[in-house]
Amino acid sequence: MSSIFLKAAFTVATAVVIPVAALAHGPEAHSPVGEPGKASAVTRTIDVKMSDTMRFHPENISVRRGETVRFVVKNDGLEPHEFMLGEIKALQEHAEVMRKHPTMVHDEPNAITVNPSQTGELVWTFTTSGRVDFACLIPGHFEKGMKGDIRVSQ
Repeated sequence: MSSIFLKAAFTVATAVVIPVAALAHGPEAHSPVGEPGKASAVTRTIDVKMSDTMRFHPENISVRRGETVRFVVKNDGLEPHEFMLGEIKALQEHAEVMRKHPTMVHDEPNAITVNPSQTGELVWTFTTSGRVDFACLIPGHFEKGMKGDIRVSQ
């Protein structure tokens, strides 16, 4: 095999494996930010708006540990945006990967990409108290401040 092919295969594998491993779910690898929730367990709906000013509204959210929340995420902008839950360090690292691979599409339970003038939903159960961050990792958006946090109380 040529070194160009091997380098390309490694790049693709790294782009897929690192983000998924950092946010893996299931009995073997529990995420520190919670787990995908069941629609039947939703106790509250939180509306989140995204805009081309590179901001979320609201930017700060409070929930309780054990709460299952339905996030209704509306894109009021003219370009795609996403809402991804995670720890800030993992989000920063994934933003770097996204800059190198701007056409990467997410298919994780902790993320949703929403096209302009569209709305999407994400259901999440917060299993641990503390802080959970969220961000738009489309290249340039996170760097311009498109992020927020969720405080999870006891």
